[in-house]
Formats: sequence, C-alpha cells, structure tokens
Amino acid sequence: MTDSKRNNKPRAASPSGNNISVFSDDELLSIEASHAEGMSVNEIVACFRDRGEHLTEATFRKYVQLGLLPRSRRVGRKGERRGSRGVYPATSVRQLAYIRKLMNDGFTMEEIQRDFLFVRGDIQALERQLDRVFVAIEGALRAGDSIAKTELSEAREAGANLLQRLERVEQRVTFHARMARAAI
Repeated sequence: MTDSKRNNKPRAASPSGNNISVFSDDELLSIEASHAEGMSVNEIVACFRDRGEHLTEATFRKYVQLGLLPRSRRVGRKGERRGSRGVYPATSVRQLAYIRKLMNDGFTMEEIQRDFLFVRGDIQALERQLDRVFVAIEGALRAGDSIAKTELSEAREAGANLLQRLERVEQRVTFHARMARAAI
C-alpha cells in the first residue's frame, strides 16, 4: 500500500508500543492497575471521552465482534437479584488505543486484523486462563502450606513474565510487518 492510500499519514512506531494514542504508558499502567478486575464498556468509553477522543459503545462492540478486542466475562453484582455485568480486561484500553492509532495511520480493519493483532486475543485469553488457574489453586491451598504458597507466587511471576515476553515478541513482529508495508 502506498502512503497516498494511507491518507498521507505515515508515522513511525516504536517496537515497544510506547507511541499509542493520547495515553502515556504510565496512564495505561495506572488504568490497568486500578481496574485489575476489569472494566465495563462504559468505563472504557469514558477513558477515551475524558481525553477528548470520540468513541461510542457501538464502535467498541463492533471491535469486539471483529475479534480486535477480547470478549467480556460476566461478573455477578453484589446484592440479591442484582444480576451480572460484562467486564472487559483493563488492557482493552491499551488495545483500543493501539487500534485507533493504526486506523489514524491509515490502516484498514482487515490489515489490522491480519498484520497487527493476529495473536493478541490469544495472549489475552492465556492471561485470563492463567489467572483462573492461580485463583483456583490459591483457593485450594491449605493455610500452613508455605512451600506451595511460595511456588504459586513464583508461578504467578513466571506467568507474568511469559505474557510480557509474548507481548514484546508480538509487538516486534507487528512493528516489522508495519514497516515492511510502509515501504511498499
């Protein structure tokens, strides 16, 4: 694709993914830390709206349907007959900021799906599955089993390191794909 087909907006990207949208890395980390249990679609939309970015719930849901963002999981509300609500991983804000940056750079949805987010959903699904495993094991631990608690803590750390490494590899692969496409 030529630059003219990209709305004359060629931009360099960092292989670390640091140059995404109106959010700094610190802001994204803060959002993710303060919403470790997940975020509703309204909370995610509000993050963008608060920074002057136009994003609707319908657009967000479209990205989920296209597989660009992870699906929600149902979480029960406290109180009798309160039902449940859908929550998305807080990393969805980071992912959405990245998608929007790619779109601003002139990439189509099809290109984004094929070249940039080809394993993102799988990495996020792995993260959620690992978390479920850790929570289940933690719930089954006996109170005095300090060795198992230590090993579980080490396993959590190894899992977090694995996920970070996979994300870095994916970012490097997509960065190189992006640069190759920009050269065409």
